[in-house]
Amino acid sequence: MTPGQPPVPRAGPARPVGLHAAPLVPTPGQLAWQEAGFGIFLHFGINTFNGVEWSDGTLDPATFLPAQLDARQWARTAVAAGAKYVVLTAKHHDGFCLWPTATTAYSVASSPWKDGAGDVVAELAEACGEAGLGLGLYLSPWDRNADRYGEPAGYDAFYVRQLTELCTRYGPLCELWFDGAGSEGRTYDWDAVMAVIDRHQPDAMVFNMGRPTIRCIGNEEGLATDPCRYVTHATDISLYDDGTTELGSAAYLPPECDVPIRADWFWQPGDPDTLKSREELLEIWYSSVGLGAGLLLGVPPDRRGLIDDADRDRLLEFTQELARRLGDPHAAVLTADGDDLLADFGRPVRVDHLELREDLTAGQRTDGHEVRAAGRLIASGHTVGVRRVHRVEPLTVRELRIRLTGTGARLASVTAAGPPSGPG
Repeated sequence: MTPGQPPVPRAGPARPVGLHAAPLVPTPGQLAWQEAGFGIFLHFGINTFNGVEWSDGTLDPATFLPAQLDARQWARTAVAAGAKYVVLTAKHHDGFCLWPTATTAYSVASSPWKDGAGDVVAELAEACGEAGLGLGLYLSPWDRNADRYGEPAGYDAFYVRQLTELCTRYGPLCELWFDGAGSEGRTYDWDAVMAVIDRHQPDAMVFNMGRPTIRCIGNEEGLATDPCRYVTHATDISLYDDGTTELGSAAYLPPECDVPIRADWFWQPGDPDTLKSREELLEIWYSSVGLGAGLLLGVPPDRRGLIDDADRDRLLEFTQELARRLGDPHAAVLTADGDDLLADFGRPVRVDHLELREDLTAGQRTDGHEVRAAGRLIASGHTVGVRRVHRVEPLTVRELRIRLTGTGARLASVTAAGPPSGPG
Protein backbone atom coordinates (compact mmCIF):
# COMPACT_ATOMS: atom_id res chain seq x y z
CA MET A 1 0.00 0.00 0.00
CA THR A 2 1.75 3.11 -1.20
CA PRO A 3 0.55 6.70 -1.57
CA GLY A 4 -1.34 7.30 -4.80
CA GLN A 5 -2.85 3.83 -5.03
CA PRO A 6 -6.36 3.49 -6.47
CA PRO A 7 -8.97 4.38 -3.86
CA VAL A 8 -10.56 1.60 -1.85
CA PRO A 9 -13.41 1.88 0.63
CA ARG A 10 -11.96 2.62 4.06
CA ALA A 11 -14.24 4.77 6.17
CA GLY A 12 -15.82 3.78 9.43
CA PRO A 13 -15.01 1.77 12.53
CA ALA A 14 -14.37 -1.94 12.69
CA ARG A 15 -17.56 -3.97 12.61
CA PRO A 16 -17.80 -6.04 15.81
CA VAL A 17 -18.89 -9.63 15.50
CA GLY A 18 -20.50 -11.66 18.28
CA LEU A 19 -17.99 -11.10 21.05
CA HIS A 20 -20.31 -12.62 23.64
CA ALA A 21 -22.08 -15.32 21.64
CA ALA A 22 -19.22 -17.47 20.34
CA PRO A 23 -15.84 -15.89 21.00
CA LEU A 24 -13.09 -16.67 18.55
CA VAL A 25 -9.64 -17.16 20.02
CA PRO A 26 -6.17 -16.42 18.64
CA THR A 27 -3.88 -19.14 17.44
CA PRO A 28 -0.51 -19.30 19.22
CA GLY A 29 1.02 -17.68 16.13
CA GLN A 30 -1.45 -14.81 16.16
CA LEU A 31 -0.90 -14.18 19.84
CA ALA A 32 2.89 -14.23 19.40
CA TRP A 33 2.56 -11.74 16.52
CA GLN A 34 0.35 -9.50 18.66
CA GLU A 35 2.83 -9.63 21.53
CA ALA A 36 5.62 -8.55 19.15
CA GLY A 37 3.67 -5.37 18.43
CA PHE A 38 6.21 -3.32 16.47
CA GLY A 39 7.96 -3.92 13.17
CA ILE A 40 9.88 -1.98 10.49
CA PHE A 41 8.62 -1.81 6.87
CA LEU A 42 11.47 -1.80 4.33
CA HIS A 43 10.29 -0.47 0.97
CA PHE A 44 13.25 -0.99 -1.33
CA GLY A 45 13.54 -1.75 -5.02
CA ILE A 46 13.94 -0.26 -8.44
CA ASN A 47 11.66 2.63 -7.47
CA THR A 48 14.27 3.72 -4.92
CA PHE A 49 16.69 4.59 -7.72
CA ASN A 50 14.21 6.37 -9.96
CA GLY A 51 12.46 8.81 -7.64
CA VAL A 52 8.99 7.23 -7.87
CA GLU A 53 6.59 5.48 -5.51
CA TRP A 54 4.95 3.37 -8.21
CA SER A 55 6.40 2.32 -11.55
CA ASP A 56 4.91 0.40 -14.44
CA GLY A 57 7.40 -2.42 -14.85
CA THR A 58 9.50 -0.78 -17.56
CA LEU A 59 12.29 0.82 -15.54
CA ASP A 60 15.72 -0.42 -16.56
CA PRO A 61 17.19 -3.03 -14.16
CA ALA A 62 20.57 -1.37 -14.73
CA THR A 63 19.38 1.50 -12.53
CA PHE A 64 19.31 -0.79 -9.47
CA LEU A 65 22.79 -0.20 -8.08
CA PRO A 66 23.14 0.18 -4.29
CA ALA A 67 26.85 0.81 -3.77
CA GLN A 68 26.88 0.17 0.00
CA LEU A 69 23.98 -2.20 0.62
CA ASP A 70 24.21 -3.49 4.19
CA ALA A 71 21.25 -5.52 5.40
CA ARG A 72 22.95 -5.87 8.77
CA GLN A 73 22.68 -2.10 9.17
CA TRP A 74 18.94 -2.41 8.53
CA ALA A 75 18.68 -5.16 11.13
CA ARG A 76 20.81 -3.28 13.68
CA THR A 77 18.60 -0.24 13.25
CA ALA A 78 15.46 -2.29 13.81
CA VAL A 79 16.87 -3.94 16.92
CA ALA A 80 18.08 -0.62 18.33
CA ALA A 81 14.54 0.73 17.87
CA GLY A 82 13.00 -2.19 19.75
CA ALA A 83 11.30 -3.67 16.67
CA LYS A 84 10.68 -7.41 16.70
CA TYR A 85 10.41 -8.01 12.95
CA VAL A 86 10.92 -6.41 9.55
CA VAL A 87 8.93 -6.72 6.32
CA LEU A 88 10.74 -6.26 2.97
CA THR A 89 9.12 -5.50 -0.39
CA ALA A 90 10.56 -8.54 -2.16
CA LYS A 91 8.40 -7.57 -5.16
CA HIS A 92 6.41 -4.36 -5.44
CA HIS A 93 3.73 -3.62 -8.05
CA ASP A 94 6.35 -2.98 -10.73
CA GLY A 95 7.31 -6.66 -10.66
CA PHE A 96 11.03 -6.13 -9.99
CA CYS A 97 12.23 -8.99 -7.76
CA LEU A 98 14.87 -8.49 -5.09
CA TRP A 99 15.94 -12.13 -5.33
CA PRO A 100 17.26 -14.06 -8.38
CA THR A 101 14.02 -15.73 -9.37
CA ALA A 102 13.67 -18.34 -12.08
CA THR A 103 10.29 -16.88 -13.08
CA THR A 104 11.36 -13.61 -14.74
CA ALA A 105 14.42 -11.72 -15.93
CA TYR A 106 13.09 -8.59 -14.22
CA SER A 107 15.13 -9.00 -11.04
CA VAL A 108 18.42 -8.25 -9.33
CA ALA A 109 20.00 -10.90 -11.57
CA SER A 110 19.65 -8.45 -14.48
CA SER A 111 21.17 -5.54 -12.57
CA PRO A 112 24.85 -4.55 -12.30
CA TRP A 113 24.70 -4.87 -8.51
CA LYS A 114 27.20 -7.60 -7.59
CA ASP A 115 27.45 -8.37 -11.32
CA GLY A 116 23.96 -9.86 -11.22
CA ALA A 117 24.85 -12.34 -8.47
CA GLY A 118 23.22 -10.47 -5.60
CA ASP A 119 20.21 -11.48 -3.51
CA VAL A 120 18.73 -8.81 -1.24
CA VAL A 121 16.30 -11.24 0.39
CA ALA A 122 19.10 -13.66 1.27
CA GLU A 123 21.24 -10.92 2.78
CA LEU A 124 18.35 -9.67 4.91
CA ALA A 125 17.37 -13.20 5.97
CA GLU A 126 20.92 -13.80 7.19
CA ALA A 127 21.01 -10.46 8.99
CA CYS A 128 17.67 -11.11 10.69
CA GLY A 129 18.81 -14.56 11.79
CA GLU A 130 21.93 -13.08 13.38
CA ALA A 131 19.95 -10.30 15.07
CA GLY A 132 17.06 -12.44 16.31
CA LEU A 133 14.54 -10.51 14.19
CA GLY A 134 11.52 -11.97 12.49
CA LEU A 135 11.54 -11.69 8.68
CA GLY A 136 8.42 -10.84 6.71
CA LEU A 137 8.15 -10.54 2.93
CA TYR A 138 5.83 -8.48 0.75
CA LEU A 139 4.95 -10.07 -2.60
CA SER A 140 2.61 -7.88 -4.62
CA PRO A 141 -0.14 -9.86 -6.35
CA TRP A 142 -0.42 -7.08 -8.92
CA ASP A 143 2.55 -7.29 -11.30
CA ARG A 144 2.87 -4.58 -13.96
CA ASN A 145 5.85 -6.23 -15.64
CA ALA A 146 4.48 -9.74 -16.12
CA ASP A 147 3.10 -10.21 -19.66
CA ARG A 148 0.96 -13.09 -18.42
CA TYR A 149 -0.83 -10.94 -15.83
CA GLY A 150 -3.71 -10.66 -18.30
CA GLU A 151 -4.03 -14.46 -18.36
CA PRO A 152 -5.30 -15.38 -14.89
CA ALA A 153 -4.46 -19.09 -14.95
CA GLY A 154 -0.96 -18.54 -16.31
CA TYR A 155 -0.24 -15.68 -13.93
CA ASP A 156 -1.53 -17.62 -10.92
CA ALA A 157 0.95 -20.41 -11.69
CA PHE A 158 3.73 -17.81 -12.13
CA TYR A 159 2.86 -16.14 -8.82
CA VAL A 160 2.73 -19.44 -6.96
CA ARG A 161 6.22 -20.26 -8.24
CA GLN A 162 7.52 -16.92 -6.97
CA LEU A 163 5.92 -17.45 -3.59
CA THR A 164 7.32 -20.97 -3.39
CA GLU A 165 10.82 -19.65 -3.99
CA LEU A 166 10.42 -17.13 -1.17
CA CYS A 167 8.88 -19.69 1.18
CA THR A 168 11.57 -22.32 0.65
CA ARG A 169 14.88 -20.46 0.29
CA TYR A 170 15.10 -18.05 3.20
CA GLY A 171 14.19 -19.86 6.39
CA PRO A 172 11.23 -19.15 8.67
CA LEU A 173 9.02 -16.19 7.77
CA CYS A 174 6.93 -14.39 10.37
CA GLU A 175 4.66 -12.55 7.94
CA LEU A 176 3.60 -12.63 4.28
CA TRP A 177 2.21 -9.33 3.04
CA PHE A 178 -0.35 -9.41 0.22
CA ASP A 179 -1.19 -5.85 -0.79
CA GLY A 180 -4.57 -5.38 -2.48
CA ALA A 181 -3.55 -2.30 -4.49
CA GLY A 182 -4.26 -2.71 -8.21
CA SER A 183 -6.15 -5.95 -7.67
CA GLU A 184 -9.66 -4.54 -7.48
CA GLY A 185 -11.94 -6.83 -9.47
CA ARG A 186 -9.25 -9.49 -9.85
CA THR A 187 -9.64 -12.97 -8.37
CA TYR A 188 -6.42 -14.89 -7.73
CA ASP A 189 -6.05 -18.59 -6.99
CA TRP A 190 -5.82 -18.11 -3.27
CA ASP A 191 -6.32 -21.81 -2.60
CA ALA A 192 -3.05 -22.51 -4.44
CA VAL A 193 -1.32 -19.62 -2.68
CA MET A 194 -2.43 -20.77 0.74
CA ALA A 195 -1.40 -24.36 -0.03
CA VAL A 196 2.17 -23.10 -0.47
CA ILE A 197 2.04 -21.24 2.83
CA ASP A 198 0.42 -24.13 4.67
CA ARG A 199 3.12 -26.49 3.43
CA HIS A 200 6.23 -24.35 3.78
CA GLN A 201 5.48 -21.45 6.17
CA PRO A 202 2.53 -22.49 8.35
CA ASP A 203 3.57 -20.16 11.18
CA ALA A 204 3.69 -17.02 9.02
CA MET A 205 0.98 -14.44 9.56
CA VAL A 206 -0.91 -13.65 6.34
CA PHE A 207 -1.76 -9.99 5.81
CA ASN A 208 -4.91 -8.78 4.12
CA MET A 209 -5.67 -11.20 1.24
CA GLY A 210 -6.07 -14.91 0.62
CA ARG A 211 -6.88 -16.58 3.95
CA PRO A 212 -5.60 -13.82 6.21
CA THR A 213 -4.72 -14.15 9.85
CA ILE A 214 -4.09 -10.41 10.37
CA ARG A 215 -5.79 -7.44 8.76
CA CYS A 216 -5.23 -3.86 7.67
CA ILE A 217 -6.49 -1.23 10.11
CA GLY A 218 -7.98 0.73 7.20
CA ASN A 219 -5.64 3.68 6.73
CA GLU A 220 -1.99 4.45 6.08
CA GLU A 221 -1.65 6.92 8.94
CA GLY A 222 -0.81 4.24 11.50
CA LEU A 223 -3.95 4.97 13.51
CA ALA A 224 -6.31 2.54 15.21
CA THR A 225 -9.47 3.55 17.04
CA ASP A 226 -11.19 2.57 20.27
CA PRO A 227 -12.75 -0.01 20.21
CA CYS A 228 -9.98 -1.94 18.47
CA ARG A 229 -11.68 -5.21 17.55
CA TYR A 230 -9.89 -8.48 16.88
CA VAL A 231 -12.99 -10.32 15.71
CA THR A 232 -14.39 -8.95 12.48
CA HIS A 233 -15.66 -10.01 9.07
CA ALA A 234 -13.37 -11.11 6.27
CA THR A 235 -14.02 -9.47 2.92
CA ASP A 236 -13.32 -11.05 -0.43
CA ILE A 237 -10.56 -8.58 -1.42
CA SER A 238 -9.32 -6.52 1.53
CA LEU A 239 -9.82 -6.42 5.26
CA TYR A 240 -10.49 -2.77 5.78
CA ASP A 241 -12.49 -1.52 8.72
CA ASP A 242 -15.49 -0.40 6.71
CA GLY A 243 -17.53 -3.53 5.92
CA THR A 244 -18.76 -2.04 2.63
CA THR A 245 -17.63 -4.96 0.48
CA GLU A 246 -19.30 -8.33 0.54
CA LEU A 247 -18.94 -9.84 4.00
CA GLY A 248 -17.56 -13.28 4.58
CA SER A 249 -17.39 -15.26 7.80
CA ALA A 250 -16.31 -13.87 11.13
CA ALA A 251 -12.68 -14.44 12.08
CA TYR A 252 -10.11 -13.51 14.69
CA LEU A 253 -8.11 -10.93 12.73
CA PRO A 254 -5.96 -8.58 14.81
CA PRO A 255 -5.07 -5.38 12.95
CA GLU A 256 -1.74 -4.04 11.77
CA CYS A 257 -1.30 -0.28 11.36
CA ASP A 258 1.21 0.90 8.78
CA VAL A 259 2.66 4.35 8.15
CA PRO A 260 5.89 5.71 6.61
CA ILE A 261 8.31 7.77 8.66
CA ARG A 262 8.22 10.37 5.85
CA ALA A 263 5.45 11.17 3.38
CA ASP A 264 6.67 8.46 0.98
CA TRP A 265 7.14 4.72 1.39
CA PHE A 266 10.21 4.45 -0.83
CA TRP A 267 13.19 6.65 -0.04
CA GLN A 268 12.92 9.84 -2.06
CA PRO A 269 15.54 12.59 -2.35
CA GLY A 270 12.99 15.42 -2.33
CA ASP A 271 11.02 14.82 0.86
CA PRO A 272 13.35 15.25 3.87
CA ASP A 273 11.10 18.02 5.17
CA THR A 274 8.28 15.47 5.57
CA LEU A 275 10.18 13.43 8.17
CA LYS A 276 7.81 13.01 11.07
CA SER A 277 8.77 14.61 14.36
CA ARG A 278 9.44 12.67 17.52
CA GLU A 279 6.12 13.82 18.93
CA GLU A 280 4.21 12.75 15.80
CA LEU A 281 5.75 9.27 16.01
CA LEU A 282 4.92 9.01 19.70
CA GLU A 283 1.29 9.92 19.00
CA ILE A 284 1.17 7.28 16.27
CA TRP A 285 2.50 4.67 18.72
CA TYR A 286 -0.07 5.59 21.36
CA SER A 287 -2.80 5.39 18.70
CA SER A 288 -1.72 1.99 17.38
CA VAL A 289 0.28 -0.21 19.75
CA GLY A 290 -1.19 1.72 22.67
CA LEU A 291 -4.71 0.80 21.53
CA GLY A 292 -3.94 -2.90 21.07
CA ALA A 293 -2.98 -3.00 17.38
CA GLY A 294 0.37 -3.74 15.75
CA LEU A 295 2.51 -1.02 14.17
CA LEU A 296 4.59 -1.48 11.00
CA LEU A 297 6.60 1.71 10.57
CA GLY A 298 8.08 2.42 7.14
CA VAL A 299 11.80 3.25 7.35
CA PRO A 300 13.17 2.62 3.84
CA PRO A 301 16.77 2.08 2.74
CA ASP A 302 18.17 4.83 0.52
CA ARG A 303 20.11 4.62 -2.77
CA ARG A 304 23.28 3.63 -0.95
CA GLY A 305 21.44 0.60 0.39
CA LEU A 306 21.51 1.98 3.94
CA ILE A 307 18.87 3.38 6.27
CA ASP A 308 19.02 7.16 5.82
CA ASP A 309 20.97 8.81 8.66
CA ALA A 310 18.24 11.35 9.42
CA ASP A 311 15.54 8.67 9.39
CA ARG A 312 17.57 6.42 11.68
CA ASP A 313 18.25 9.26 14.10
CA ARG A 314 14.58 10.22 14.26
CA LEU A 315 13.49 6.59 14.68
CA LEU A 316 15.84 6.11 17.61
CA GLU A 317 14.95 9.49 19.11
CA PHE A 318 11.32 8.38 19.14
CA THR A 319 11.90 4.86 20.49
CA GLN A 320 14.39 5.99 23.12
CA GLU A 321 11.87 8.51 24.43
CA LEU A 322 9.23 5.78 24.47
CA ALA A 323 11.59 3.53 26.42
CA ARG A 324 12.27 6.36 28.86
CA ARG A 325 8.56 6.78 29.49
CA LEU A 326 7.73 3.07 29.81
CA GLY A 327 11.03 1.40 30.58
CA ASP A 328 10.80 0.99 34.38
CA PRO A 329 7.36 -0.52 34.94
CA HIS A 330 5.85 -1.49 38.28
CA ALA A 331 3.81 -4.69 38.18
CA ALA A 332 0.64 -4.97 40.23
CA VAL A 333 -0.82 -8.00 41.98
CA LEU A 334 -4.42 -8.49 40.82
CA THR A 335 -7.21 -9.68 43.11
CA ALA A 336 -10.96 -9.72 42.73
CA ASP A 337 -13.15 -7.48 44.90
CA GLY A 338 -16.79 -7.98 43.98
CA ASP A 339 -17.30 -6.61 40.48
CA ASP A 340 -13.91 -4.93 40.48
CA LEU A 341 -10.27 -5.86 40.24
CA LEU A 342 -7.77 -4.42 42.70
CA ALA A 343 -4.32 -3.76 41.33
CA ASP A 344 -1.89 -3.52 44.26
CA PHE A 345 1.68 -2.32 43.57
CA GLY A 346 2.85 -3.20 47.09
CA ARG A 347 4.08 0.32 47.77
CA PRO A 348 3.32 3.85 46.62
CA VAL A 349 4.52 4.40 43.04
CA ARG A 350 4.65 7.48 40.89
CA VAL A 351 2.50 6.98 37.80
CA ASP A 352 1.86 8.74 34.51
CA HIS A 353 1.38 5.67 32.28
CA LEU A 354 -0.76 2.59 32.80
CA GLU A 355 -0.66 -0.58 30.73
CA LEU A 356 -3.49 -3.09 30.90
CA ARG A 357 -3.21 -6.47 29.20
CA GLU A 358 -6.17 -8.71 28.56
CA ASP A 359 -6.13 -12.47 28.97
CA LEU A 360 -6.88 -13.42 25.34
CA THR A 361 -6.83 -17.18 25.78
CA ALA A 362 -10.63 -17.15 25.71
CA GLY A 363 -10.78 -14.47 23.02
CA GLN A 364 -11.20 -10.72 23.22
CA ARG A 365 -13.92 -10.25 25.82
CA THR A 366 -13.51 -6.75 27.25
CA ASP A 367 -15.94 -4.16 25.89
CA GLY A 368 -15.18 -1.43 28.39
CA HIS A 369 -12.88 -0.56 31.30
CA GLU A 370 -12.55 2.09 33.97
CA VAL A 371 -9.59 2.71 36.27
CA ARG A 372 -9.95 4.59 39.55
CA ALA A 373 -7.43 5.80 42.10
CA ALA A 374 -8.76 6.77 45.54
CA GLY A 375 -12.26 6.84 44.07
CA ARG A 376 -11.31 9.17 41.19
CA LEU A 377 -11.64 8.06 37.57
CA ILE A 378 -8.19 8.38 35.97
CA ALA A 379 -8.58 6.31 32.77
CA SER A 380 -11.32 4.63 30.75
CA GLY A 381 -12.03 3.21 27.35
CA HIS A 382 -13.57 0.34 25.39
CA THR A 383 -11.34 -2.60 24.37
CA VAL A 384 -8.10 -3.63 26.07
CA GLY A 385 -6.70 -6.44 23.93
CA VAL A 386 -3.06 -7.48 23.95
CA ARG A 387 -2.14 -4.13 25.50
CA ARG A 388 -3.87 -0.86 26.31
CA VAL A 389 -1.68 2.07 27.31
CA HIS A 390 -3.17 5.10 29.05
CA ARG A 391 -1.38 8.35 29.69
CA VAL A 392 -2.62 9.76 32.99
CA GLU A 393 -2.03 12.91 34.98
CA PRO A 394 0.97 12.21 37.23
CA LEU A 395 -0.01 10.87 40.63
CA THR A 396 1.28 8.63 43.40
CA VAL A 397 -0.74 5.49 44.06
CA ARG A 398 -0.44 2.15 45.77
CA GLU A 399 -3.68 0.61 44.59
CA LEU A 400 -5.99 0.96 41.61
CA ARG A 401 -9.58 -0.22 41.27
CA ILE A 402 -10.49 -1.49 37.80
CA ARG A 403 -13.93 -2.37 36.47
CA LEU A 404 -14.34 -4.33 33.24
CA THR A 405 -17.45 -4.82 31.14
CA GLY A 406 -17.89 -7.75 28.80
CA THR A 407 -18.87 -11.34 29.53
CA GLY A 408 -15.83 -13.30 30.66
CA ALA A 409 -13.51 -10.27 30.56
CA ARG A 410 -10.21 -10.91 32.34
CA LEU A 411 -6.96 -9.04 32.67
CA ALA A 412 -3.61 -10.79 32.48
CA SER A 413 -1.60 -7.94 34.01
CA VAL A 414 -1.50 -4.30 35.02
CA THR A 415 1.71 -2.29 35.09
CA ALA A 416 2.45 1.35 35.77
CA ALA A 417 5.32 3.62 34.82
CA GLY A 418 6.00 7.17 35.80
CA PRO A 419 8.37 10.10 36.20
CA PRO A 420 10.93 10.25 39.00
CA SER A 421 9.42 10.48 42.46
CA GLY A 422 8.50 13.96 43.60
CA PRO A 423 5.59 16.04 44.84
CA GLY A 424 2.24 14.69 43.63
